Amino acid sequence: MRHAFIPLLVWLTLAPWAQAQIDDMQPIRGFAIDRKEVSIAQFARFAQATGTVTAAEKAGGGSTYEGGWVQRKGWTWRTPFGLQASDNEPAVHITFAEARAYCQWAGQRLPTDAEWMEAAYTERRAQPPASFSTGQTYPYPTGSTPQGANCLGDCGAAPTPAAYANPAITTRGRGHAPTGSTKAGVNGLFEMGANAWEWTDGGTDSARPTRGGSWWYGAAQMHRDHVQTKPADTAVVYIGFRCAKSLLAADK
Repeated sequence: MRHAFIPLLVWLTLAPWAQAQIDDMQPIRGFAIDRKEVSIAQFARFAQATGTVTAAEKAGGGSTYEGGWVQRKGWTWRTPFGLQASDNEPAVHITFAEARAYCQWAGQRLPTDAEWMEAAYTERRAQPPASFSTGQTYPYPTGSTPQGANCLGDCGAAPTPAAYANPAITTRGRGHAPTGSTKAGVNGLFEMGANAWEWTDGGTDSARPTRGGSWWYGAAQMHRDHVQTKPADTAVVYIGFRCAKSLLAADK
């Protein structure tokens, strides 16, 4: 007796939030990168799904810089300044390993340092807005000037002052802007300059690159020639991240 082979088709449906996260990536050349920094809401889904307790939470709080690193009780990704934050603020107080783990859980990875640099400064869209030119490399993630970023100085007026969750809790600058709320820059990406430094996958655990500057700084830290490194176990209020993924030839 012959038996017919009937293939079994299995359809996998992504959760709406997962599909939205994939859709909100910008193709560059051979890879795609998140248009926005990973938010508190996104990191919360990861923490709930995996049971992750971050190093800052275990230690009782992350750190800020006050002439030296100072640990702040209760400052974690959930409450970046020790107070309730908006879900759409960037997730900070995240170590390099925690950022990498999140991206892997999301089916992605941290961008390499070279990928982050290309995405932040070199326009790769075939038909960008009039303020950008395909193939041109800019000094800032916002383009020819730092205007429109969320930084302490040189960036112009705060783009959305009413949107800041805790405008009075810092003595310098306003703190984090919600992800995607500032000027769209090179490749249509948000907050690649200022707001929060971002981990990139380079260096060694003693010195992992962070790029882009943060709200605490000015234009100099946003410039393409500027880089800082931190030990991989650093968990501070100034450092967040975004994810990337490699593209197959058909996806490019």
